[in-house]
Amino acid sequence: MAGIGFELKKLFSRRGLFASFRAYGYAGIICTGPMLLGIVLLLGVMFLCDRTGASKQSRELLVCMITYTLLASLTVTSFLSMVVTRFIADMLYEEKNEAVLSSFWGSTGLMLIAGGILYGIFLIFSGVGLIDKFLCFGLFGELIVTWNAMSYLTAIKDYRGIMLSFLAAIAVTFLSGALLLFLGISHVEALMAAVCIGYGIMLLWDVVLLYEYFPQSDISAFLFLRWADEFLPLAFTGLCINIGLFAHLVICWAGPSGVQVKGLFYGAPYYDVPALIAFLTILVTSVNFVVSVEVNFYPKYRNYYSLFNDGGVVGDIVTAEEEMLAVLNRELRFTALKQLFCTAGVISLAGTLLDLLPLGFNDLMHGYFRTLCVGYGLYAVGNTVLMILLYFTDYLGAVLSAAVFAASTTAFTLLSLLFSTAFYGFGFLAGAALFYLVALFRLDAFTANLPYRVLGQQPIVAETKEHLFTRLGIFLEKQDAKNSKADHQEGKSIT
Repeated sequence: MAGIGFELKKLFSRRGLFASFRAYGYAGIICTGPMLLGIVLLLGVMFLCDRTGASKQSRELLVCMITYTLLASLTVTSFLSMVVTRFIADMLYEEKNEAVLSSFWGSTGLMLIAGGILYGIFLIFSGVGLIDKFLCFGLFGELIVTWNAMSYLTAIKDYRGIMLSFLAAIAVTFLSGALLLFLGISHVEALMAAVCIGYGIMLLWDVVLLYEYFPQSDISAFLFLRWADEFLPLAFTGLCINIGLFAHLVICWAGPSGVQVKGLFYGAPYYDVPALIAFLTILVTSVNFVVSVEVNFYPKYRNYYSLFNDGGVVGDIVTAEEEMLAVLNRELRFTALKQLFCTAGVISLAGTLLDLLPLGFNDLMHGYFRTLCVGYGLYAVGNTVLMILLYFTDYLGAVLSAAVFAASTTAFTLLSLLFSTAFYGFGFLAGAALFYLVALFRLDAFTANLPYRVLGQQPIVAETKEHLFTRLGIFLEKQDAKNSKADHQEGKSIT
């Protein structure tokens, strides 16, 4: 991610309001592009359903199918996303760009196989039609590739290309959806196919960008699995964050407010819609992390650690530490204040703006929205603090904070089911608040004696961790080599 901040600094150095808007737009799309696209398309689909006279059953089924597929794909990719990001960073730092592209297909393949089996079993028994099953499964595969591609696209400086892929996906989705509806295809199949087409356009565009930037090579596609053993806490951190973010939705589907839409597809329309819109409020902090923290904090961070690597004197290290922590504290305060003002502004204007949208907001949904806005705001700031812990390689602190987030949101949401439906959302709010406090206290404790932490983390004896994922990678490498050899011999025999 440091590369993003470095390049954005160049964009912000350009004068003019348009240049600043462009820099913020690029940061937003890069950080939250696929998820933001999913929410925009969900809201757009609901709008099209409302304008074209779709039945309530069709509308709810369509929203459920898209939401389930989004959450399933995010859960599958969350386990390896941070590991893959660390692998990419290490390869780029070592100037081994040729190892990046092969790892993309290796990681994508594993995610598709593991996720495809699990989600495929669910779809088989889901109770929806065969066409709907194929569309859900196709969208699931597209999302897996897209989520994973975004980890690699952070290294690419073609922000304009990434932005265009995002806008093209939105335009193609709505145009194809309108066309399919005009041709008389049912709402569920037509709009689901349109979403698949939209994400397909974004997927192809992003893959082309990757091939333009990274060279192809014969390096093993499964080399990154050694990083999964080396940095296993990163894998569980990503998984726990995902669980903490979305567990409250799943629990509400199974609770008193949940309704069976069709087969295994359950939903809570009065809760899901406010949650999706409230989620958009964290865009401010996500963008600010890249624009502010990355741009201003990273140079100080890099200077501090370079003094350890290059044999800096104690006085210079102390001065660099004070400057780095001062910038960090300032940027974290600014991040929290920006999120606070954004949340307050959205809550103040929501009563008027949401009623203008054809989403059927009532008093109960407005209450959920206000509660979840505060919850997502606390999560966003807490997640920024967690990212800083990862900067300092405090992987134990990060995974503990994430585990607290996952466990507390799940437990508090289950507890909220014992009360009136008006209290739904407070479970996530309480979990997000606890996550923020734990992460903040951990960062404060970790940075209180930073030189000791930096030096104490260095192993006395170098060791290589070869556990489950490393052995899996070696096995897959051997199988890949066997297949390549067999194909080569088959080609020679034919000639």
